[in-house]
Amino acid sequence: MNYKLLGKILGKIMILEGILMLAPLLVSFIYREPFSNKLAFIVPVVTLVALGSLLQTFKPKRSSVYVKEGFALVALVWIVMALFGAIPFVISGDIPNYIDACFEIMSGFTTTGASIITDITLISRSGLFWRSFSHWIGGMGILAFVLIFIPESEDGSAMHLLRAESPGPQVGKIVSKMKLTTGILYLIYLGMTIALFTLLVIDKPLPGYEDDHVLFSMLATFGCAGTGGFGFVPGSMETLSPYAQYVMATFLIFFGCNFGLYYLILIGKATDIFRSEEFKTYWIFVFASVGLIFVNLITSPGAFPQDYTAEETFRHAYFQVASIITTAGFSTTDFNLWPMLSKTVLLTVMFTGAMAGSTAGGMKMSRIVIAAKGAYINVRKLINPRYVPKAKFEGKSLEKDTISDVFAFITLYFFIVVIVVLLLAFDPINETVSLVCSDGGEYEVTHGFFSNFSATVACISNIGPGFEAVGPYASYAGFSWFSKIVLTLTMLIGRLEILPVLILFNPKTWKKV
Repeated sequence: MNYKLLGKILGKIMILEGILMLAPLLVSFIYREPFSNKLAFIVPVVTLVALGSLLQTFKPKRSSVYVKEGFALVALVWIVMALFGAIPFVISGDIPNYIDACFEIMSGFTTTGASIITDITLISRSGLFWRSFSHWIGGMGILAFVLIFIPESEDGSAMHLLRAESPGPQVGKIVSKMKLTTGILYLIYLGMTIALFTLLVIDKPLPGYEDDHVLFSMLATFGCAGTGGFGFVPGSMETLSPYAQYVMATFLIFFGCNFGLYYLILIGKATDIFRSEEFKTYWIFVFASVGLIFVNLITSPGAFPQDYTAEETFRHAYFQVASIITTAGFSTTDFNLWPMLSKTVLLTVMFTGAMAGSTAGGMKMSRIVIAAKGAYINVRKLINPRYVPKAKFEGKSLEKDTISDVFAFITLYFFIVVIVVLLLAFDPINETVSLVCSDGGEYEVTHGFFSNFSATVACISNIGPGFEAVGPYASYAGFSWFSKIVLTLTMLIGRLEILPVLILFNPKTWKKV
């Protein structure tokens, strides 16, 4: 293990985080918040820059990053980012408990959107900005941004780092240089972010929040771009105008697409997009899910949206599918009260997620397609041992190793879900929780197995809200400190897609060879 090189790169990340914290510090000055809110960012900024500069004095003998080191470094970077990123919440008093603060900021960086905050109106404007800004930072990856400024080596070091951090079973270049590839992807990300912000800021302000319109438009944009989902007003996105809800839902679906496809549009090969199996599968899932939920809601007597018009019912179905399949977690209504079929559809797309190479979480559509083809091949070989597989994915022959890797990932995914659910069972909650409906009424749910199960799936798929006691109108505040630590690690495992975290905590990783 090249400790000095790891320290040097980690130092760059710490300096970067310190620089990024200047943005919420500026917000604190704009809103003329108390000095404690400004100090909440000044202290970690100075600390991060000082420690990061100190680590830059290391002079590693080897400048290359091996596969094992790349995976371990990525996991370590995200943990360090969260440990320091939680400090502003504690100093400002927005989230006094450090474990709660770590849960919140890890949820932000991993674009999960799960929150322990029970009253969002008590959080400072700089605190709201920092937690939503963390979505945008984590959406495309922290190390991916740093790779733009690191000299590219010929030994594939950049590729090892990008593979460890990027979502999906396959990571490749869209141009010959990895550094240029990363730069292009970030420019596309930035361009889409600016476009979304422009469309949201021209909308009318939320009643009672006229002075916060620009800020809230930025927070909604950060959440959509990173497919994060932190709310900034009571009721999540329910109070937004229908125009804003349609715009956000549509852009969520766009941010759930592989960013490499947008590059094809830029170079005049837009028609090639429709040859992508993953792209077609993704949109089939979106349309089918919206259609099923819309029909189920409109035809279910006594269903929650019984007083909604057909347009309102469609809008809620469209928004919730877009939000859940892209693992954003925003909500425009309490889907806890939807019929069982609608909730089952949402639970299904929680697992699938969106496309690889996007800012979304979940297992990814590419893995679903590859797993389905792999299962078909195995069944055909059982029927006819002489059968020669001819399966292709995205125009290329599916290798046996690729199929095996996908099956291994899915197995690990569900294995971790089982372990986390068992660990949460040690939390002696099992209590009745009262939740407030959007119309002001109350209903009760039990914080039991299904709450724990949906919380686990929501965290490992980086979605945020689950069902019952962790539904869209609830929070994770009721969990014990032990469960919050478990779920914090679960969010990290989900965002980095398991292997980097497992490698980081494997003792053999740190042995000298």
